[in-house]
Amino acid sequence: MSIARRPDGTYRPRYRDEHGKEHARHFKRKVDAQRWLDEVTAAVQTGTYVDPTRGKLTVGGLADVWLAGKINLKPTSRARYADVLRTHVLPRWGDVALIRVTHGDVQAWLSELSGRGLAGASVRKAQGVLSGILGLAVRDRRLAVNPALGVALPPMQEKRRRYLTAEQLEALAAAAGPGRAAVLVLGYCGLRWSELAALRVRHFDLLRRRVLVEEAVTEVDGSRLVWGTPKTHGRRSVPLPRFLVDELARTVVTRPADELAFPSPQGAVLRNRNARSAWFDAAARAIGEPGLTPHELRHTAASLAIKAGANVKAVQRMLGHASAAMTLDRYADLFDDDLDDVADRLDALRAAARGRVADFLRTETPLEGSTEPPTEVKPQVSGVETRGIEPLTPALQRRCSAN
Repeated sequence: MSIARRPDGTYRPRYRDEHGKEHARHFKRKVDAQRWLDEVTAAVQTGTYVDPTRGKLTVGGLADVWLAGKINLKPTSRARYADVLRTHVLPRWGDVALIRVTHGDVQAWLSELSGRGLAGASVRKAQGVLSGILGLAVRDRRLAVNPALGVALPPMQEKRRRYLTAEQLEALAAAAGPGRAAVLVLGYCGLRWSELAALRVRHFDLLRRRVLVEEAVTEVDGSRLVWGTPKTHGRRSVPLPRFLVDELARTVVTRPADELAFPSPQGAVLRNRNARSAWFDAAARAIGEPGLTPHELRHTAASLAIKAGANVKAVQRMLGHASAAMTLDRYADLFDDDLDDVADRLDALRAAARGRVADFLRTETPLEGSTEPPTEVKPQVSGVETRGIEPLTPALQRRCSAN
């Protein structure tokens, strides 16, 4: 590393990177040249050095690498990420060099998306994808920092969940025709559609009143079916109500063990959109709930389980959530009765406390649980309370008089 003065009076600091490539800049003042060289030296020593030429790669050039590296994504999630890239990220950032992406430009882009009426959740997904690509650039030492972090994001504006009552669920099943058993399993067991469609007859253990959820089948790009594990990558055993055991014994488990439990009329995988057009949407309209989706029956199952007295941990296991905290966050509105119970208990606690205080004030006795004996009440002299004051001994009286 060195600084040379050029014939035109400017200063040219230079250094060589870890690959032996020389880098240099020009400054009018030597102090500025030295400051720049010191910053480079510190970055090299702390391991935060970034080769300026590596930041010239475009966002689009790194996007494919980033998406290919997301090996933890399920097919449906990968398809959603690809759609966000194609629809929102690449049109704005695809041809922009990584080093040219600034925090302010990212914030302006997100504000523009919100201004066009894009939902808050969609804006957050777009920011998450761009931030993921730029985060990879930081880890690859193409950027020093991620300019998409710390931006202001719109609120989620979560849609209010719809919960059917047990009566509505029974009416929906009755109106669903060939989908009756599927509706009951969705509404009382809380399965996702991808899990229901992947169930086979052998997954039902009617003697133990359990259904084993270990597979899921999802539709990607509107046509391709992909088989895999459930959303949380784990298998779970879901309880079956006794009435549902009788229903399944008549309609499902009479077929060979490896057959799909809820197939299409052609014996293939039952696709969500086909089932909705065939019988689900009509059944929803019949009970006065137009626009109801099969996934909302999962919410219904959670509400019915909680109403029946199931604890949070049991509901978490039934639904296949990663943690009980996730169940509480997602269905906090279902626990309002618990808040009412807390208020009632506080009322009872205060009433009992007020009663004990009133008894104490009337009897001048200690509160319940105190080990001190009742205190004798003495008359007051000249406005001064003399409770518990012992009379002076003759010796003390003489000492006080002498003083």
